[in-house]
Amino acid sequence: MAKVMLQPLGSPLESFLSAADFRANRAAMERAERPVVEGRAAVRDGWGEEYRDRVHKKGKLTAHERIDVLKDAGSEVFPVGTFVNWGREFEGGKSSPGAGVVTAFVKVAGRYTMVIANDNTVASGAWWPQTPEKIERAQEIARRLRLPVVYLVDCSGLFLPEQARSFPGPTGAGHIFKMNSLLSAEQVPQIAGVFGDCIAGGGYMPIISDRVYMTEQAYMVIAGAALIKGGKAQNITSLTIGGPDIHVHLSNCADFRGPDDRAVLALIRRDVSLLPTSAADYYRYGGDSSQPIHPAEELPALLPVDYRMPYDMRQLIARLTDQSLFWELMGDRGEEMITGVGKVGGLYAGFIANNQFLIDHPDVAGHKRPGGILYKEGIAKISQFSRACNDDGLPILWLQDISGFDIGAEAEKEGLLGYGSNLIYTNSTNQTPMITVLLRKASGAGYYAMAGSPYDPVLQLSTPVTRLAVMEGRTLAIGAYRTRLDDNFEIISRDPAERGKVEAGMKQVEDRITADMNPLRSAALMDTDEVVLMGELRSWLLAAVEMCYQSIGYRRVKNPRIWSMHDLDILTEGGR
Repeated sequence: MAKVMLQPLGSPLESFLSAADFRANRAAMERAERPVVEGRAAVRDGWGEEYRDRVHKKGKLTAHERIDVLKDAGSEVFPVGTFVNWGREFEGGKSSPGAGVVTAFVKVAGRYTMVIANDNTVASGAWWPQTPEKIERAQEIARRLRLPVVYLVDCSGLFLPEQARSFPGPTGAGHIFKMNSLLSAEQVPQIAGVFGDCIAGGGYMPIISDRVYMTEQAYMVIAGAALIKGGKAQNITSLTIGGPDIHVHLSNCADFRGPDDRAVLALIRRDVSLLPTSAADYYRYGGDSSQPIHPAEELPALLPVDYRMPYDMRQLIARLTDQSLFWELMGDRGEEMITGVGKVGGLYAGFIANNQFLIDHPDVAGHKRPGGILYKEGIAKISQFSRACNDDGLPILWLQDISGFDIGAEAEKEGLLGYGSNLIYTNSTNQTPMITVLLRKASGAGYYAMAGSPYDPVLQLSTPVTRLAVMEGRTLAIGAYRTRLDDNFEIISRDPAERGKVEAGMKQVEDRITADMNPLRSAALMDTDEVVLMGELRSWLLAAVEMCYQSIGYRRVKNPRIWSMHDLDILTEGGR
């Protein structure tokens, strides 16, 4: 009988990191974390106290208050897309914190759900540019993980001054309703609570749900009373034409009514409790979640101040896995990559990570070459491991810190393009959930090859020090001005004016690219799902891996005794 033999990994922090480096790394991480923490607070604040007071005066709760009532007591909420639209200004100088909608993983009655809640402190929950895309991304995550979707609707429709950027196009507001339909067709539970305004597109969003609840002051209308008054000269209210009296008792567009927010939220909790329980405990095979021996609280100190400096990726993995145990496979092949299996929250997951240290050159004795780069053997290694994880039903955790593919004559002769295509094909056709973490560098085609966002991981996380770009700002500036530089990348011209112009141009390019690499900017553009603090990373992975095992019957999950991993281990002589 094949057994999964997890081995101890890692060592105490003081054995590999000096006290001075610990302090320097931690201080640098705290500086990088500050904008993230402050940004989260600003987004949660919405349009501020005045608008929260308006909501409360109507006898309603805010979106965040509704989530706090809905969730299991003591459970953590994991938001997705916090920084969408961060730093953008719209018509009239207005901002849209979080694109005016909260999307989050929320545990309800012991089951993870995807909650989509209009932020009623931001233009009465209106849809802004990127609001539809944010909602659709949340729906897609829920569809792929088969998570129940809970809509907390309080939406005044499109923010009309910006409608041209949110109404048309393949991912415009109407695509939300297609996603509603796909979720329904694939039997992913959808439950909607309507708490106030529900106009136009906001009115369509809850209708396809399995259950629709309305509070006494909620209404759903294709057009609000103001528009009807203008178009048909009828002096009526939105509540009169689309309140619970109409939709619960006459139109059958809603199922039940409740007196207020808390009553409807209690009904939603009851409905979620009637769904099948999570299968996560079943797939723990009698085991349980346990903390790493080397504490996850040490993670913020592991990454060096200088992003060009290496660190020990295995020490990082040891602070993510239960009891700091790990089964490394193919450890003596493609040493620039680390592949193996560990438990996260008592559940098996595959790990694919970049080794940052110098590695032996396989063809030149005594020579070293840098890690954090994809070479031929490493590409083949992670292609095979990715296929084995898919075959066995293991979710894959990609820990990216990559500078890209190897380049040059040797790389081309070895056919890296072909090997890379093999890896891309593998990741593009995998059915098992893949979660990508951009730890530090996420550069060039290496970002793609290691299941970056264009290759549809079910979730992509960044950290406060992530640098997502084709290449670093200085490198790109050299490429942009290559014709003005010599072989040592020095400016050719001797004319002071021309030299100054080239220097200024290169500096401008470098500064712009460096600013674009800011993880908050990537999150604002939805190039990554969420920016998480290093100290939060294990908690996020605990939740993500559990969600991968919550629902059954939609993907293959093999008993560990019959994993392909065992064959892989034997055929590669037992790894390290």
